[in-house]
Amino acid sequence: MAVVVLFTCAGQRVDIVTAFARAGATTLAADVNELAPALYAAERRASVPRVDDPAYVDALRALIEEHDVRLVVPLADLDHLLLAERRDALDALVLLPGPDTIRLCEDKYGAHCFFAERGIATPGTWLADELPADLRFPVLVKARRGFGSRHIYRAADRRELDFFLGYTAKESMVQEVCHGEEFSIDVFCDTDGRCLNAIPRTMIESKGGESIKGMTTRDSQLIDHGRRVAEALRIVGPANIQCFREPDGSLPVTDVNPRFGGGFPLPTAAGSHYPELALALAAGERPEPALGEFREGVVMTRYFWQVLLEDRGGTLTEVEELAVPSQE
Repeated sequence: MAVVVLFTCAGQRVDIVTAFARAGATTLAADVNELAPALYAAERRASVPRVDDPAYVDALRALIEEHDVRLVVPLADLDHLLLAERRDALDALVLLPGPDTIRLCEDKYGAHCFFAERGIATPGTWLADELPADLRFPVLVKARRGFGSRHIYRAADRRELDFFLGYTAKESMVQEVCHGEEFSIDVFCDTDGRCLNAIPRTMIESKGGESIKGMTTRDSQLIDHGRRVAEALRIVGPANIQCFREPDGSLPVTDVNPRFGGGFPLPTAAGSHYPELALALAAGERPEPALGEFREGVVMTRYFWQVLLEDRGGTLTEVEELAVPSQE
């Protein structure tokens, strides 16, 4: 019998929903917005309250009971901490690490301190009131808690730094600019925090913080780096680790997102089998690590696509193609 998977904050992640369907899952997508495209890629769909609504978790629990859901896969950062804290209220495996890990990943300054304490490379990072006198420019002003490359400003000198610190409405920090090549490492860990695989990819081009062009690389240093970072954080399920390879050979980590990354189609095409691993965890299995087992040199270049809908009796229904109105 197919495992029913509930995807929360489904949004635009058609790629993830369809990959789980290909892996044999029965897919159930939930979102507050009835126009979220991923709803129409799933076999079943549901409307739920906003994440900040006190009824949100109860709505998910009702869906889990109604559909006999075995696995919950959050697709955006919005409900991570809430679901990590309330996982005992949901009778299914929630594919997230514990609340402490979620808080660390959300707090970029806290994550910097965590990595520095454990000897994991991290760019020089300071709060606005602790800037060193010999600060070297350029630097970045970054939201301490942010996502999607929002509220990031590059300051070339002290005048620009003071301006951006005064301009931003977000609690911010100041971080050294990395000068090397940027990489993303898509990892997947079991429920004990063991890294099962780590797939590095180049960042050829990104928009809005999301990779749109990249290539997988079987770089043993990056693979081991991804494993080390994931296991230090005690990641459960997927995570995307962003780092640079600096001229001195170090690999400073600039961000960790404990979810499937925006470039998910690339490691999937390279043979990650991450949906299959998630389904195995939901079935109570304990897969063995397979670090480095994926196809190297797979290239992704992305484009926009759309879901077309019609209102049929008050219900939005997907259609393959809308007829062109007659000109007569």
